[in-house]
Amino acid sequence: MNKTLLTLAFVTIFPLTAAAFPGDQASGSEEHQKHRIERLTQELQLTDQQKNEVEAIFKEQHDKFKALHDETHSKLGTVLTPEQMTKLDELKKQRREHWKHRKGMKNPE
Repeated sequence: MNKTLLTLAFVTIFPLTAAAFPGDQASGSEEHQKHRIERLTQELQLTDQQKNEVEAIFKEQHDKFKALHDETHSKLGTVLTPEQMTKLDELKKQRREHWKHRKGMKNPE
């Protein structure tokens, strides 16, 4: 029961984190980050110093999140069987594809 509950919790949480911080889409993530910084710079009228500090804060948080994500994945590897890890990776991949598709629907080229 606990193992099933744990697995369901991670299957629910990981798609959200993957969508928020897609680790394997570095260039897309970097572009998103640049756009976000530029938007904040314009909307908040940030000075150059503020812009640099905001960029540093975002980078620090991204690095912390990546470390936490890697640690979580590693810990899951000690709890789940290899087959369950494979299945979890497949579920995460499906979620990423789903979000890519949704993003494409919102921003048709």
